[in-house]
Amino acid sequence: MNSILKGSVTTVLTLASSGQAIIAQVGDCSVDAMLVFDGSASMAEITFETGLNTRIVEARKAVRYAMTNITNFRRVGLLTYSAGPLGACENLITKFPPIEDAADPIVNSIDTLEPSGLTPLTQAVRRAAEALKYQIRPGVVVLVTDCNETFGGRHCEMAQSLIAMAHDLTIHIIGFHAELDFFTWNSPEQNSDTAITVARCLSNETGGTFVTTESINELVSARQRTLGCPLFG
Repeated sequence: MNSILKGSVTTVLTLASSGQAIIAQVGDCSVDAMLVFDGSASMAEITFETGLNTRIVEARKAVRYAMTNITNFRRVGLLTYSAGPLGACENLITKFPPIEDAADPIVNSIDTLEPSGLTPLTQAVRRAAEALKYQIRPGVVVLVTDCNETFGGRHCEMAQSLIAMAHDLTIHIIGFHAELDFFTWNSPEQNSDTAITVARCLSNETGGTFVTTESINELVSARQRTLGCPLFG
């Protein structure tokens, strides 16, 4: 654990012992959530920001640090996309629906994920909403992705459709080392003004949060912000 992360953990423990809330409450923690995790090929890339690590290595570390406290209070399920034996956009895999104490199953699933394929964000979020039975139950979807739609999905159109039929659905978007690449993206709603944030429609239309992250600590914080509940000493 690096010194920055150790400092963050120490701060968390200090606040907990003093009785202060350490994770902002986003919503009722009795509401089930689905974590949608990016398994596309770009997660295996090494970038200037990640140094010798790939994005998937950093994302795995963030999952380990963040999920235990979150799943102590909220039932969480997991859906991954693109990594798998099928075509580039057919690998939408609901690993499991919301369950109690989901930290270990989530960590284990993401530890064994081998990134490949494209980025069907729209269909992944719709599938996660369906796992939550969004038409009859309240639910939260948290999407973690390093880029944007690459398979022709329409985020804004789908968000409006989901909200029209939803009982009470909130979608949060966490961008992780998100990059602009006009040559590989395929989103009909894409333009130069919304290049990195076109998926923001999903959060804007549902009252969710859009967060961009560039480090493990920021990704941990974003997960706590979108999925976490207040903790008291």
